[in-house]
Amino acid sequence: MAEPEMREGNVATIEKDVELGGNYSDVVAPLKVHKTEIVAAVPTKERVQVEPKPLYDFVKRAFDIIVALICLTVGLPVYLIMILAIVIDDPGNPFFVQERVGLNGRVFKMVKLRTMRKDAEQIKVNLAEQNEYKSVHFKIENDPRVTRVGRFFRRTSLDETAQVLNLLTGSMTIVGPRPFIPSEQEQLPSDRLQVKPGLSCYWQLERTLDMNDEEQLELDYRYIRERGILTDLKIIWKTVCSVVGAKNC
Repeated sequence: MAEPEMREGNVATIEKDVELGGNYSDVVAPLKVHKTEIVAAVPTKERVQVEPKPLYDFVKRAFDIIVALICLTVGLPVYLIMILAIVIDDPGNPFFVQERVGLNGRVFKMVKLRTMRKDAEQIKVNLAEQNEYKSVHFKIENDPRVTRVGRFFRRTSLDETAQVLNLLTGSMTIVGPRPFIPSEQEQLPSDRLQVKPGLSCYWQLERTLDMNDEEQLELDYRYIRERGILTDLKIIWKTVCSVVGAKNC
């Protein structure tokens, strides 16, 4: 990967596993990091400051670990079935590991069950003009790279369940702003990185293809300002209702 272009503004230290290489869908690499790089963030006036909440942070971390262990223990047979379905539909590594920017600008490897063809990253450049989001986030509603099994996993959010591994390592939490890939985060303010990224947040509950960068950022800032145990429980409840298709939650 080419060295990122340096700009004026806040500078965050990030780390990258030099052994993994560029094609993350081919390797389920350990989530260790070895090499330190510097990436410049977009110059911005901070809109929100994080207030220290040590008790909340302790409870949040303990909850993440407990939920992750329960999911891995109880859900192991289901995971094995999903992995088998992925391999049968499109032979290859059933996991997709991709660099994302997390807390304080540190890059980590986010794990998902693979829902796309093995060469999805290679052909992404040919689909750039079809991006339907009005933001730095890349999204195509009917993405031709998605496999048959992958469509089902995405519709039910089952592909996201592999991120329990990120909960265990502490690189992610259950509730928090979603992490972007480095090239996308470079176009966004760095103050959204003051809290740990999560599996779900306000944006995931309200997102639409018409939502622009500013609207997404405001939802991230809203969470940073309101974060707390009750806020997290409310978002978790609404996320579960959204996944199972329940109404009036």
